[in-house]
Amino acid sequence: MTALLIKNGRLVDPSERKDGIFDILCVDGKIERVAKGLSHSSVDQIIEAKGWVVAPGFVDLHTHLREPGFEYKEDIRSGTEAAAAGGFTSILCMANTHPVNDNAVITEYIVKKAKETGVVNVFPVGAVTRGLEGKSLADIGQMAKAGILAISDDGRCVMDSAVMRKGMQYARGFGLLVISHAEDECLSGQGSMNEGLVATELGLPGSPNAAEEIIVARDIALAELTKARLHIAHLSTRVSLELVRAAKKRGVHVTCEVTPHHLTITDEAVRGYNTFASVRPPLRSEEDVKALRRGLKEGVIDAIATDHAPHAIFEKEVEFIQAAHGLVGLETALPLCLKFVDDKTIRLADLVRLLSANPAKIAGLKGKGTLKPGSDADIVMFDPSEKVTITSEKFRSKARNTPFEGWHLKGRVTGTIVGGKVVYHEGDIIS
Repeated sequence: MTALLIKNGRLVDPSERKDGIFDILCVDGKIERVAKGLSHSSVDQIIEAKGWVVAPGFVDLHTHLREPGFEYKEDIRSGTEAAAAGGFTSILCMANTHPVNDNAVITEYIVKKAKETGVVNVFPVGAVTRGLEGKSLADIGQMAKAGILAISDDGRCVMDSAVMRKGMQYARGFGLLVISHAEDECLSGQGSMNEGLVATELGLPGSPNAAEEIIVARDIALAELTKARLHIAHLSTRVSLELVRAAKKRGVHVTCEVTPHHLTITDEAVRGYNTFASVRPPLRSEEDVKALRRGLKEGVIDAIATDHAPHAIFEKEVEFIQAAHGLVGLETALPLCLKFVDDKTIRLADLVRLLSANPAKIAGLKGKGTLKPGSDADIVMFDPSEKVTITSEKFRSKARNTPFEGWHLKGRVTGTIVGGKVVYHEGDIIS
């Protein structure tokens, strides 16, 4: 038996409606007891958490670990270390690897490698179509047996509606989530940023909001038709949010996520041709950002996900229209999101719910996103008031592509526990 006791932390667990000073006893990887004044006897390790928030480990529905095939950008080891440093205990990794995760062999490789080298829980997402080409379905049934939780061609949109319908039907049959990358590629074309005034001033091709909204509407209609569970990835526009709101009222099984960067910065960040601000979907207007923040407050948005997309520096140090899309997000998510608690957009309990309980429920991860006795001892501890400066050289990720370099924020992850074992503590990875 191995036992860990966390003392005197401020427990914030929305799933149990708890917010107060409690001790947590973990035994053999599970939550044993949550109470005040628990005994120190017969435990292997005691963590004094006074002044820290103790919460269910964060769950990220949207990461890119790049392995296999793009290990020069990131690999499972470095990506999961970045996750641990950010307080994430479980992450879903997308299928746009090389080879693409469109068959059981690749799924099994990711699962095996994650067990060997990963420091947090890794759950693969399989492709909807072979090679992400949008033409024929991937081996969804075989991947489901091998361990995927969801299917997505993220990075690409399944443009053929009939193929997407079949994918949803298969997903429903195997109990899988469908994650939609909503982008009408015919409309977005070569757009390298948001279509609008800034793009015009910079002379850059733009992608309109409608490119996202058309596919959000289509995939909601297909989910209504097939009764599949649909999740809209990296939602970024006001109209997309209203489409999800209306669908939920009709009883469609649809959820959505937003990223910290789409909640925080606008297309103004592209000025100076800043390639670290080149993302997909593009950074939107101030109007859209304000709408997303209202969506957080009103509860329309179900989860915050990072869309952690590491790239090598040479893929960003090029002309803007040639730059790889994406930014690293696992290690900056918490301090960026705590801004919305400080400005009273949401409560701390709401933020924890958006980062833990809700994404765990969406992904179907039983025993995650909660500190209820009997659940998995996946825990994050953080100091919400400690001042931090975003410094990419200190990232655990291999990549440095962040537009938040030098930002002064508040909130530092002090410890991450996975299955009752401390994997990150005060800046160090504990192997």
